[in-house]
Amino acid sequence: PSAFRGDVLNTAARPGRATVGPVMASTKELRERVDSVKNTKKITSAMRLVAAAKVRRAQDAVLKTRPFSETLQKVLGGLIERLKKDSFDSPLLNERPVNKVLLVAMTGDRGLCGGYNTYAIKKAEARAMELKAQGIDFDMVTIGSKGTQYFSKRYNVVKSYAIGNAPTAEEATAIADNILATYLSGEADRVELTYTRFTSLIASEPSVRTMLPLSPTGIESEGDEIFTMTSKDGKFAVDATIAEPAAPEDFPKDMIFEQDPEQILSAILPLYFNGQLLRQMQESVASELAARMTAMQAASDNASDLMKSLTLQLNRKRQAAITQEIAEIVAGANS
Repeated sequence: PSAFRGDVLNTAARPGRATVGPVMASTKELRERVDSVKNTKKITSAMRLVAAAKVRRAQDAVLKTRPFSETLQKVLGGLIERLKKDSFDSPLLNERPVNKVLLVAMTGDRGLCGGYNTYAIKKAEARAMELKAQGIDFDMVTIGSKGTQYFSKRYNVVKSYAIGNAPTAEEATAIADNILATYLSGEADRVELTYTRFTSLIASEPSVRTMLPLSPTGIESEGDEIFTMTSKDGKFAVDATIAEPAAPEDFPKDMIFEQDPEQILSAILPLYFNGQLLRQMQESVASELAARMTAMQAASDNASDLMKSLTLQLNRKRQAAITQEIAEIVAGANS
């Protein structure tokens, strides 16, 4: 039986008698149960602290990639402003009739994180049902072992990847290259991503985002929200900082580009897509780790409550045994 459910009672029937109801656990059983719950609490507390350390590493990784992302966004914004007057044509920016969608579902690799994976899978499946209802064909790419296990039995999963605890630029590039190749070859007319948006340590929001084709206005106006985990009075908390969108680079009108601006933009757009995918992977991992922290905190709190209840039962049992012994001694002395 689980250490976090009701009290274990010895319901074994006595020889020669029918079982009328549960029999109170013995003192030895209660002591063993208290020790078991105490050990479980140590494990869940340790897992919570490990998840907290990984959240800090995840936020450090996000902060390290910000300077490159900001510079890339500035250059992209400046090039788009420069080419607005021209009829710039890029396959990554052009809308086309949607006959087939590539749905990228992002989940975790492991469990013990509350309802994180369940909500992420439900969001992706709800989007798949919407596409079916609209008569739009779709293939799936899964990022995360839990999503792979679930969707590979139900839909056409063309590619699957692990997400890990610390996504790297190399991993994101490998996934992005495969997605870009599928989109540019015409095998998919739109790429949608379902991921979990990090909101706080106790809440996250499964979301759907169109990754391809890219929106020029989205590139120019996209801001950012930076989350930093802090600790105060022994409790973990998250500080959110809103980062304003990077202002487009102001290229002088007489600047001569060594290459045509359209070629530069065509080369930078895949880099921008890679960066966006890496950011969503990092955000999903942070959401998973925060959900694991919350789940382990709840498990530790339940273990504490159960320990109090079992200790109370143990003390009552010992008190009843002592009272019975005293009564027997008094009765023997009187006789």
